[in-house]
Amino acid sequence: MSAAVVAHPPIPARRGAARATTWWGKAWVRAVEEAAYTEGDLRQGRSIARRGSVGGISLAAGRMVAAVADERVQHGLVTVDCRLPVLDAEGLAGLVEVVAAESGRVGSLLAGDLPHGLVEHADEAGVELLPDGHELEASCTCVGWLDPCPHALAVLSQVAWLVDADPMVLLHLRGLPRDDLLARLHARTVAPPSSLDDDQDDEAGLDSAVDAAARAVRILELLDAGDPGPIDHLF
Repeated sequence: MSAAVVAHPPIPARRGAARATTWWGKAWVRAVEEAAYTEGDLRQGRSIARRGSVGGISLAAGRMVAAVADERVQHGLVTVDCRLPVLDAEGLAGLVEVVAAESGRVGSLLAGDLPHGLVEHADEAGVELLPDGHELEASCTCVGWLDPCPHALAVLSQVAWLVDADPMVLLHLRGLPRDDLLARLHARTVAPPSSLDDDQDDEAGLDSAVDAAARAVRILELLDAGDPGPIDHLF
């Protein structure tokens, strides 16, 4: 898996349907429904997810890995590895440009919102952010031959809850973790080197470094406070 791995703790059992509530979370759910081989497999996968039988999910660019409890198999556990295509270099650059194109978009993402306009703008630029069912693939150590099997559908169903709560999970899976997004946005605001003498270049570089550090500290303070608010001016 990628060096940028985020390990999410196991999600406790949930009552009821436990469906996604946001429009982007529901879009992920639709992709999972499209990926399921049968309605019965989908119901079984959702039941496994709601029971809390999925262990901690490790997320990286294009990867979702977790153990799933199943008393019917040896050792009582299977390992699931789900995959989603990541954006190529051009797609990642295009997504960063889309986020930067409108004031407030990065703040919305960090606050847990995915603006419709951002996704529509990305689609127009040829960047597919929300997945289709055919993009979701999985392997499992169980004896089943289906792809995805109910164990994998359980993991994908829980990933829907993670995406529902934080759209940055979706960007991470597409290959753009939060830290990378912030770094790329900041890099867009750094002026290119001029043809001035070395002393002036060094002084400008030092000023930029100090300024970048100050802004990074401020961003982290706002994120730690739990309400980033408008922060686009910090990039």
